[in-house]
Amino acid sequence: MSLNRRTRRTAVAAATAALLTLGACASAGGGSGDGDKEVVDLVGFAVPEAANEAIEAKFNETSEGENIDIRGSYGPSGDQSRKVEADPEIADYVHFSLEGDVDRLVKAGLVDEGWKDNENEGIVSRSVVVLVVPEGNPGNIQGWDDLAREGVSIVTPDPDSSGAARWNILGAYGHAIAEGKTEQEANDFLVSVFRNVDQWAASGREATTAFDTGEYDVLISYENEAILARQNDKAYDYIVPDDTLLIENPGTVLIDAPEAATTWLDFVLSDEGQTEFVKKGFRPVDDELDLDGIEVEGANDPSDPFPTPATLLTIADDFGGWDAANAKFFAEENGLIKQLRDQAAQG
Repeated sequence: MSLNRRTRRTAVAAATAALLTLGACASAGGGSGDGDKEVVDLVGFAVPEAANEAIEAKFNETSEGENIDIRGSYGPSGDQSRKVEADPEIADYVHFSLEGDVDRLVKAGLVDEGWKDNENEGIVSRSVVVLVVPEGNPGNIQGWDDLAREGVSIVTPDPDSSGAARWNILGAYGHAIAEGKTEQEANDFLVSVFRNVDQWAASGREATTAFDTGEYDVLISYENEAILARQNDKAYDYIVPDDTLLIENPGTVLIDAPEAATTWLDFVLSDEGQTEFVKKGFRPVDDELDLDGIEVEGANDPSDPFPTPATLLTIADDFGGWDAANAKFFAEENGLIKQLRDQAAQG
């Protein structure tokens, strides 16, 4: 961590401690307050906030984490990555939707080039793309093909700001290819889907909030987001398509982060940390994690929450990795998705 950053945090901690002393002037003794804890700043995409908070609660119960405070800031993945690039002092640990949002920080010299050189290849959370519908499924959405049906109203995040949107779009495109369509037919399918998108939300979480209004037939989203919404008493159903895309979200520490950030990352990847992800609807990064006895409230089948799709697509195997996928689909000037969205907008 840089000297300026350490100095700033020491000053903040000292000031906080002084205020606590003044506020409890007659108090004596009594354990460590928040001002005595080491702060780890977590900058993440919006969707895993509840899961990270649940993991922190367990982390603080351990001897390693009892004196560490995880301070979270959440928003659209791409926007969050750019904020850290512009002001590295706001982050010690990042949890983004896309590998490219970490790679931006590698190029800026803020994250080590070897951040993926570990057993989990830099991934800390996993999910799959699903279709969320109002309870009872009034639009009769059964799978990807229904999204291209005339009159269907869709909300999904915007790929210009949201990592969730890129997973969603590639899930739809991958479905078309998995069905044996040519690339041109897959393009035409996406154009039909895009014509039905009535709102492009800034983030996965904002897309879910928009869906709450009841104005849409379907929300393209993460499986964990659908499960969390149902845990929060939302009247939703969700469909795991027969062919869908595996979502893999990266997490890592910055080069100048305190050792406490690595301690946190180690706990996130531990069985205990991953179990908390599972309880919030995320699929564990370790396929061997023992899920026996874990009931995932809000899942279609709480005792067997993560069905295996007939075809589970991956970025590496089906799209050539994120570098290739971003160059083909999401390049700012001439990416395929921009072209297809423009085509859809023209009617």
